[in-house]
Amino acid sequence: MAIDFTLPADVLEVRDRVRDFMTHEVAPTEDRLREDGDPRAWRPALSELREKARANGLWAPHMPRSYGGMELGPLAMAFVSAECGRTQYGAYILNCHAPDEGNMHTLLHWGSDDQRERYLKPLVDGECRSCFAMTEPEVAGSDPTGIQTRAILEDGVWVINGRKWFTSGARGARFAIVIARTDPDADPPQARNSAFLVDCDTPGFEVVRDIKTMAGRGNHAEISLTDVRVPEDALFGGLGNGHRLGQARLGPARLAHCMRWIGNAERALEMMVDRALRRPLHGGVLADKQGIQWKMSESAMELYQAKLMVIHAAYLIENGMEFRQEVAMCKHHVANTLWRVVDRALQVHGALGYSQDVDLGDMLRHARAARLVDGADEVHLTRIAENVIEAFQETGTTRGATGADLL
Repeated sequence: MAIDFTLPADVLEVRDRVRDFMTHEVAPTEDRLREDGDPRAWRPALSELREKARANGLWAPHMPRSYGGMELGPLAMAFVSAECGRTQYGAYILNCHAPDEGNMHTLLHWGSDDQRERYLKPLVDGECRSCFAMTEPEVAGSDPTGIQTRAILEDGVWVINGRKWFTSGARGARFAIVIARTDPDADPPQARNSAFLVDCDTPGFEVVRDIKTMAGRGNHAEISLTDVRVPEDALFGGLGNGHRLGQARLGPARLAHCMRWIGNAERALEMMVDRALRRPLHGGVLADKQGIQWKMSESAMELYQAKLMVIHAAYLIENGMEFRQEVAMCKHHVANTLWRVVDRALQVHGALGYSQDVDLGDMLRHARAARLVDGADEVHLTRIAENVIEAFQETGTTRGATGADLL
């Protein structure tokens, strides 16, 4: 049987619609806003674009039609997110941005009917924002079993105390999904934590600061929870399921990041080629130089690999197959591809690339975070190696851990 890499007609159709919207609506608006330099103009302009997206049937592409979305599967979303990644706010305009996208999926699959009505519906409708509070300053983010934030049930009320940071989107969010320890002695340790839905205006829930990163301020908040009292039914996903819920959320969310990063890297490569073709040098142009051509070649090959990996991982998710190894590989490879391609583009631009006259400096600073968010490089490499060893010990071959027996 032949392997058919032809994309389904419905996937091509939605990709082209999103591409057209990003090219003719979003990108020109962002360019104009950057040229104007008035930060007050951004909010109304983005709100107008969101209404245009809704009117064009491009709203919440990852959500079911019963919630007003497009009900796209992971494969189609791979292409939608890649197109969004070519702009700064494309994913936000379609209402499929982090962290809300992952929170919507989590609420859809883990929430009670009441929780979906109270939290998911307004989130999909674009009436509010949300955040996901798991990472803590005192605990390694790669080991959620060590979370220190505590939730204690007292007379039918959960009382939560702790501190979180890099809770992206917390400032301005209506609610948070908070991971807290409910049973410090649970065996296995993964059952120590539970998830809670917490309204951000609950007394004791405080945004302490917006952490200033190497890319500036980006609403990556540090928050404190001091005697935050929520009703018993604020428990989300069942007692002791905080780790499972978090991993279920982060798996597809990691792939969504990769999809957007591919769009970022494509844009950087295009900037590299454009600069090389325009820059006069030694009677020709920069693109004539072999060293520059190699940067283009390496970037093109890595992007090709990234696209195939992401499409395959999306296929596994869409067909209900095991996907964790492939998503871990995608997360590491695409994050590092983004870093390398943007760095090469900046190098080809020379002093211009290092200046603020082009976006590459900002792109590089944001790209550096890709190797940390949703699991640092080292965590994914360790997990990939563990799966390779396990596959070999069980079957005498590593094929099952190197692409789901593709060959």
